[in-house]
Amino acid sequence: MARVNFDLQELQAFLAVAEKLSFRAAAEELYLSPPALSRRIDKLEITLGVRLLERSTRSVELTQVGRIFLERARAGLEELELAALGVADLSEYRVGAITVACVPSVAYYFMPAVIARFAHMYPQIRVRILDESANTVLNDVINRRADFGVNFIGTQEAELDFEPVFSEPFVLAVHPSHRFAKRKKVAWDEVSGERFIAVAKSSGNRVLIDSALAQAEKRPVNYYEVLHVSSLLGMVEMKLGVAAVPQLALPRLAHSTLKGVPLVSPIITRTLGLIKRKNASLSPAAQRLYDMLRQEAEHH
Repeated sequence: MARVNFDLQELQAFLAVAEKLSFRAAAEELYLSPPALSRRIDKLEITLGVRLLERSTRSVELTQVGRIFLERARAGLEELELAALGVADLSEYRVGAITVACVPSVAYYFMPAVIARFAHMYPQIRVRILDESANTVLNDVINRRADFGVNFIGTQEAELDFEPVFSEPFVLAVHPSHRFAKRKKVAWDEVSGERFIAVAKSSGNRVLIDSALAQAEKRPVNYYEVLHVSSLLGMVEMKLGVAAVPQLALPRLAHSTLKGVPLVSPIITRTLGLIKRKNASLSPAAQRLYDMLRQEAEHH
């Protein structure tokens, strides 16, 4: 078998472009000029004897071979990273536990896929998920009950680093039989005539919505109030009213009793971020899970 001889930097360059699908963004991430990055990709393709990327002035796409190589390259780099950790660090991957605090929508939407991959790679590492309110997630990380967290508040906390990874809009949750269900969008002032279901004032989602609508002439009237978004959605399914929820809170596939309609005028969004204690180092295993969650969020 002929030896394939390419530089690790060329492999990292390919991974960056494949994940960003942008030479400019990948070059910024690697602190390279776009021409230098392009040369690394060209050299890798010449070495392999195949084209990995289809490039135009406006877009970048993976070829079929490129998609296959991407998965194998990721796995190869992960194995290389483990090999470079040293015996002491490797022992931390064999046994141990990680605690992650996150808001419930993240626990439902992002966590399962990431945990499945992590468990396959590190089967002896136990992972504890604290799926709680945004304020509780903050306190869990600050008070060291969690190694790190995923939250949409925390940018103002002096004790924490907040790394934004994903933004999502609030949508109107309705029953499919509701008059708004077939609309492409609904303005907030139209919701003022509906029986509105809200989460409690202690909820971070409630704070975001109330702040965004503070100057609005027409605001929804809260007919019902609950503590958790899951309870709120249950009431929508029973046709008790409508509710504003983060897009992640809704089922990903078509649902027989729930429908999400974009809310506009204003469009209200929340930004999810990874939070950890400032100047605190994560264990190798916790850092690996942190990185995997960031990659999953950026992908979506």
